[in-house]
Amino acid sequence: MAFRQQEALSLTKKTDQDFIFRSKLPDISIPNHLPLTQYVFQKFSGGGDGDSTTTCLIDSATGRTFTYADVQITLQRIAAGLHRLGIRHGDTVMLLLPNSPEFALSFLAVVHLGAVSTSANPLFTQTEIAKQAKASAAKMIITKSCYVHKLTNLRQLGVVIVCVDDRNDVVSLADGCVRFTDLTQADEAELPKPEISPEDTVSIPYYSGTTGLPKGVMISHKGLVTSIAQKVDGENPNLNFTRDDVIICFLPMFHTFTHSSLMLSAMRTGAAFLILPRFELNLVMKMVQKYKVTVVPMAPPVVLAFVKSPETEKYDLSSVRMMLSGSATLKKELEDAVRLKLPNAIFGQSYGMTEAGTVANSLAFAKHPFKTKSGSCGTVIRNAEMKVVDTITGASLPRNKSGEICIRGHQLMKGYLNDPEATARTIDKYGWLHTGDIGFVDDDDEIFIVDRLKELIKFKGYQVAPAELEALLIFHPYIEDAAVVPMKDEVADEVPVAFVVRSKGSQLTEDDIKNYVNKQVVHYKRIKMVFFVKAIPKSASGKLLRKVLRAKL
Repeated sequence: MAFRQQEALSLTKKTDQDFIFRSKLPDISIPNHLPLTQYVFQKFSGGGDGDSTTTCLIDSATGRTFTYADVQITLQRIAAGLHRLGIRHGDTVMLLLPNSPEFALSFLAVVHLGAVSTSANPLFTQTEIAKQAKASAAKMIITKSCYVHKLTNLRQLGVVIVCVDDRNDVVSLADGCVRFTDLTQADEAELPKPEISPEDTVSIPYYSGTTGLPKGVMISHKGLVTSIAQKVDGENPNLNFTRDDVIICFLPMFHTFTHSSLMLSAMRTGAAFLILPRFELNLVMKMVQKYKVTVVPMAPPVVLAFVKSPETEKYDLSSVRMMLSGSATLKKELEDAVRLKLPNAIFGQSYGMTEAGTVANSLAFAKHPFKTKSGSCGTVIRNAEMKVVDTITGASLPRNKSGEICIRGHQLMKGYLNDPEATARTIDKYGWLHTGDIGFVDDDDEIFIVDRLKELIKFKGYQVAPAELEALLIFHPYIEDAAVVPMKDEVADEVPVAFVVRSKGSQLTEDDIKNYVNKQVVHYKRIKMVFFVKAIPKSASGKLLRKVLRAKL
């Protein structure tokens, strides 16, 4: 797969001459021959200009801090401990952990050893955990004692269970677990020098998108190094994290966006990474004020909570210089509302996917920034190519024409684990990864996402984007949250229906909502039915789970 991508890059002029979009920033030299941890901590070794005594990780729950020197020596000790327990190059270790320094240290140790990390939501059921562990052939699971009861069957199959000690309890050896502290106390000198190839798999996140069963996405050292460098390397980095930044993390660390785009990018630049165990709006703002946080990454549901909360006025948020929205696209209206709340902070979006890394990033975040538009998810990332294709003919489209976004570059996944057919459907023979997202590139090279290809509602041959209707609904003063999905219709094929969460105390009716939307849109986009619900189902990363709502219909 990697050879095919490399070959395709050299054939660009022969195969796709028209409408290939590239970054406004020049390409840079990327040291993607290096193993991931060597690349991430390159500034702190040899002739690098990094200061190992500066803070790398902060645990908001306990106040613990780890310097860059602490992190590097600890990850080496944990790697030595993993090796002592039988983990070898190419073996898979599952991380079943909440947000914590132990997640970061475990991930770094696993990949430093040349093993493969796969992370799962600790709130998964026993069945969901077992499916991922078996599919990825995990030989070890690093978790907390409160989740061990979900791992009984896997333990019986010989999977080694390592438990992070809670502050208030001690994991007994009778539980059949290895203490995490035993790993941190291993002798790093006993670790043999890892032999890692750039094409070796570094992680296998599992991702199902909006449809289908979860797939294991194989990401190589080369791919992940490339993806980080595309954002934070170069004289004018696309994402200008600095050693003076404090970057807050309340998004789930088991998600690729968090531990790749945020954590590893922060470490590459020497910034401090402040870890919160979960998202609570008041807690986030309290930590921003306490640690003078400068960068706040968000997902759209968090942005929505921030905009609608009156509590923001109670905290000093003046230290924030950058607010980054990722994991799902954000509509212009919501972005404009954030700017009113924090007029001195730069706000913009990042667009990517597990299989492709970061596809686009706002140039408002560059060291030498560009003027950008609300609603745009940025311009295509450097050292990559993008095109927009007609969803029926596959023809390459010019600016301002909507079609499926395709991306090509060394940051792409190797493929889906044990699923060559799905890989071939996603990455074509020329190395283009088809994202399944519908969007267009405007005259200023800015990218706007319209919707998911598989989520467009087909009304009598017209295409209706649910996200457009959701943007209208969310900005109704008495609507807390909303989602739009298709419902089968004998005459129209599909019609838009809305699931709505009313604001507290609201007496809003179905007719009120239909009238509000329908007077603002063309006839085929009109809402046909409204269902009131207590909450809109979303994934841990903030993506709408429309398939859950479609199942309700």
